[in-house]
Amino acid sequence: MALQRFYPVGTPGQPWGKAEKIEWRARQRKQRDYNDDVASVVERFESRFDVAEYGRLDYSPDGVYPLFAVRSRDWNDALPVGLVTGGVHGYETSGVLGALQFLDRHARDYAGKINLLVVPCVSPWGYERIYRWNPDALDPNRSFHADSPAGESAALMRLVEPLRGRFILHIDLHETTDSDESEFRPALAARDGKPFEPGTIPDGFYLCADSENPQPAFQQSVNAAVAKVTHIAPADPDGTIIGSPVVAPGVIEYPLAKLGLCASITGARYTTTTEVYPDSPRATPEQCNDAQVAAVCAALDYALVHP
Repeated sequence: MALQRFYPVGTPGQPWGKAEKIEWRARQRKQRDYNDDVASVVERFESRFDVAEYGRLDYSPDGVYPLFAVRSRDWNDALPVGLVTGGVHGYETSGVLGALQFLDRHARDYAGKINLLVVPCVSPWGYERIYRWNPDALDPNRSFHADSPAGESAALMRLVEPLRGRFILHIDLHETTDSDESEFRPALAARDGKPFEPGTIPDGFYLCADSENPQPAFQQSVNAAVAKVTHIAPADPDGTIIGSPVVAPGVIEYPLAKLGLCASITGARYTTTTEVYPDSPRATPEQCNDAQVAAVCAALDYALVHP
């Protein structure tokens, strides 16, 4: 029996080809400006940090996007390195704004303790269009692997590679939104020629740990700090969050490297992916940004005490 149409692009049950991807891209509209919201803010940090362009993404005719990394000015090769990434999925706003807020208000508190490398917006095209994918209909957060076809992922891996073995921490800042269920999961099913299976969206903050290196005390320490800012997501009645078993309050696990997720790229002892829920009636945009910052600070504090 033929699949019912559930997404406006493509034929149900048939994976997209080039024509469908072009059609999908033509539907995406710029809704905010990366230069105004991110690049100009990063440039203002040049008096306090070392700011460098680590790559460029040429997505003409939409634009050419410089990629920025911010480093501790007092970089000391004797110290470990902590990586903070935001905007791997460009639509997840608090990941980007949280990383910028951390830099502005807290990063210098760690001077002389740890070398910080912060990439506030990995996916600027997605940021401008409030979308999960890049313009090639690729999910950067499933593309962190050798010979990655996603320019966003490949550029970040090149930035990180010279420092592998020195990272103690990588915290990757994300959101789970209502649009995951209304747009992004249906788009994924349509792109891959699969049926769309509706799911649920958790109300609250949660973490995704690495099933190969879960570090449960670390995850719980981060959640404890975030709980002072916003609520932690409860499990669904079946004991899961987004279909994955809850291993501790507000914590699920994924095999990060196997899935090509960003938090796998450093080989750090401590890794986690934050998930903020910005559509909750119990959370404001400011709380979402603050929750990301609280998670970063808690992660750094734990890693420094438990090296």
